Amino acid sequence: MPASMSSLKALTAVALLPLLAACQDQAVSAVAKPERPVQVQRVAFRPEKASGEFVGVVRARYETDLGFRVAGKITDRIVNAGDTVRAGDVIARLDPKDLQLQVASAEAEISAATSNFAQASSDEVRFASLKTRGFAAVADYERKKAAEDEAEGRLERARRTLDLARNQLAYSELRANADGVITATLAEPGQVVAIGQAVARLAQHGEMEAAVALPENWLGEARTSQASVRLWSGPKRRFTARLRELSPQADTMTRTYAARFTIEHPDETVALGMTATVTLSHDGAAAVAKLPLAAVLNRGTGASVYVIDKSGILELRPVTVASFTADAALLTAGVNAGERIVTLGVQTLAAGQKVRAIEDH
Repeated sequence: MPASMSSLKALTAVALLPLLAACQDQAVSAVAKPERPVQVQRVAFRPEKASGEFVGVVRARYETDLGFRVAGKITDRIVNAGDTVRAGDVIARLDPKDLQLQVASAEAEISAATSNFAQASSDEVRFASLKTRGFAAVADYERKKAAEDEAEGRLERARRTLDLARNQLAYSELRANADGVITATLAEPGQVVAIGQAVARLAQHGEMEAAVALPENWLGEARTSQASVRLWSGPKRRFTARLRELSPQADTMTRTYAARFTIEHPDETVALGMTATVTLSHDGAAAVAKLPLAAVLNRGTGASVYVIDKSGILELRPVTVASFTADAALLTAGVNAGERIVTLGVQTLAAGQKVRAIEDH
């Protein structure tokens, strides 16, 4: 039995020699494996301005739909969209024939009323003289006096009718009420239009605005934020702006609120209809740490980042993200100022792994 046991131990030792050799080789290779280099950035908290951008259109503050004050058939439309007009320029004309007939009728009526008043006045003077000498009754004189008063009233009505007819004839020409540019034509020659029907739209020269639609979570900030306008045609140029008008009710379809921002000191590069971006910015309530988007990892349990301790070991730490921008994440909690955060390749790392930090300068 002792000899058998010795043989068994010898065979076991021989069998374990390759396994022990392999383990020793793995230990040696593990010790020799270099630390993985990672790019890092140090945390720095700074006050950050919260901002929002909204796309809108450049509009004139005063836009007027011009229409005739009388009905009729359009014979001429003088202007087209894009034409610049001055106050008093003719926009369009109606057929004036019926209005001219009304003026002629009013002139005839005033001639008749004038003659009637002259006759009534003459009768009143004659009967006054007869009444004084006792040759006419008081009742006859009073009838003549009433006829004179009626004739005077008829003459006054005829004058007012003539003035009205002449005004309506003048209304057959539609004129611009201010300097500006025609942005739309809404009627064509030969078309019969009603009183007040829009024929052309006039954008008056002067103040220019950016019209945008704001979501409801920006209603409060819109009144207190600093506003600026940037044109798509010239994105490097910014104009200061101020909120002039904010709708009290949301649009039923988009659920947004219409807002108008007055563009301060616009130059000739600002044209009506241009696409503009309105930026609203205000100081944030707390300081934030700005990290690249690639530094934030989310495996279904929330946002987290890899923090490197003094010995070079990775720690996966949950963080609070205030907001995301186009290229950065703004953190408010979870990291401390001065800590090193891995900014690239976080998906391939694991907590507890030893790495070599390369700071991003």
